Amino acid sequence: MSREPLRPLRAPARWAAAVPRALRRRFRAHRPAPVYSLSHTPHPYARALALAAVTLLGAWLGLLVVGSVKTAVGPVDTRMSLRPSLTGGTEISVPPLGALELDSHLAPLALDVDIDQLNPERAQALIDRPERISGLEERITRDVRSGTRDLAVKASVAAVAGATALGLAVYRRPRRALAAGGLALALLAASGASAYATWNPKSLLEPKFSGLLASAPSVVGNARNIVTEFDVYQQELARLVTNVTKLYDATSTLPAYQPDPSTIRVLHVSDIHLNPAAWHIIRSLVEQYDIDVIIDAGDTMDHGTAAENGFLDPVEDLGAPYVWVRGNHDSRTTQKYIEELDNTHVLDDGKPMTVGGLRIAGIGDPQFTPDRSVVAEGDPAERAAGRKLSAALRKSAEAGRPVHIAVAHNPVAAQQTDGDVPLVLAGHVHRREARVMEEGTRLMIEGSTGGGGLRAVEGDEPQKVMTSVLYLDRDTKRLQAWDEITLGGLGLTTAEVSRHLPEEVEPGGSPSPSPSPSGSPSESPSGSPSPAPSPSRSPSGEPAGQPAG
Repeated sequence: MSREPLRPLRAPARWAAAVPRALRRRFRAHRPAPVYSLSHTPHPYARALALAAVTLLGAWLGLLVVGSVKTAVGPVDTRMSLRPSLTGGTEISVPPLGALELDSHLAPLALDVDIDQLNPERAQALIDRPERISGLEERITRDVRSGTRDLAVKASVAAVAGATALGLAVYRRPRRALAAGGLALALLAASGASAYATWNPKSLLEPKFSGLLASAPSVVGNARNIVTEFDVYQQELARLVTNVTKLYDATSTLPAYQPDPSTIRVLHVSDIHLNPAAWHIIRSLVEQYDIDVIIDAGDTMDHGTAAENGFLDPVEDLGAPYVWVRGNHDSRTTQKYIEELDNTHVLDDGKPMTVGGLRIAGIGDPQFTPDRSVVAEGDPAERAAGRKLSAALRKSAEAGRPVHIAVAHNPVAAQQTDGDVPLVLAGHVHRREARVMEEGTRLMIEGSTGGGGLRAVEGDEPQKVMTSVLYLDRDTKRLQAWDEITLGGLGLTTAEVSRHLPEEVEPGGSPSPSPSPSGSPSESPSGSPSPAPSPSRSPSGEPAGQPAG
């Protein structure tokens, strides 16, 4: 069939096909650029944050997987590792006893030292050749330095490798992966510089022991059970105190404890508030620490009635002289009863007495707050009592018999003795504080040794049981160190013992020897600076005119 009859139709067909093509070209020319094309160009800050996140995660994974070393430190095998931390520091784990925490440095990396086991061969070598013990400290120092150096190298490699590997997996670009590795190396260098700049050698002298004594919950139970089974509780708590002091000695003393006859040991207690468990705790501490004198800063009672006096009878059998000063919950009736007990010494009106080789003076609290028929005078009355005590201290010093320790229940009264005595003890506010006042007198406020008394179960969380062991030089009668002992309150099972040194006997200060207390390390750990008092409240812990309980 001839194609010539179709030729007139070809031109209209081509024209019809060309119209859609022209329209499509015109539409594409005027069509705006798609919005989604912008999503492929992230903001520079977003890219930087993403790179930092990848670097940190990769470095942490590297440290977690291979960033640890095993090293021998003296007779024990340890594992050292680094971990991310906001505050830095060092934690030495001694399973199953607990841990020793040191504020060694401030950096985003913390050092963990886990003691795996005692090496039998090295331990036996020390037993067979005791002369090696003399060089044990130097050897341990050398081992720790070597282990730390190896850990630094291995941790750096692990962190850089982890960041690089994760960067390559996320970005799939070698340049970005190398950038992540370089950033990890820079962060490690900065962390090392921060740790070096903030290194605190004093922290090695102030170990803070803490541990969970797991056997107590099944015996003690919760606060409700304690009320009904209080005999079991007080016996168990006394046992816990004995155990924790033994554990602290075992983990902190190497190779063995030797008593120091040049030290006078004073147990500072306060605010027992009719908690009978306190007597078991005190008796245990007297035995464990070989206490010479017990000083009670008052508020032994709760209402000061004659019916409560029988609570004081265990004082005669605590194993050390009991020096007592009246608190605002202790009545004159209470004071008379204590004066008649054996083994007790009552302080009042600033009259000094010598107990356990120490000259001690104190004054009873001028306010008996359970008596609602009398309006409390508040801080002015406390200051007046403190000035009376201060005058008595000056009179004794002028007579050639300076007082070594002053005692007042309320810190407001105690502060009036600044400059007249080296050390003044107080209580009342149920919290612990230690600081040197403007004229050079050290003020030490003890927390509640009775955990706030039986009222402690009324709040959401029970108060902690607090007491301190003070070590004074037997010749100079000056404070050399003190141990702060803190127990979890009713129904809790935690315990802490931490050592502190006054500034004048810290490394670089006075050459006075530090004590070697029984039940605590023969080494002389150092204390951190004491917290400053809160400026928003009076030293009594209550607004002026409102004595604390």
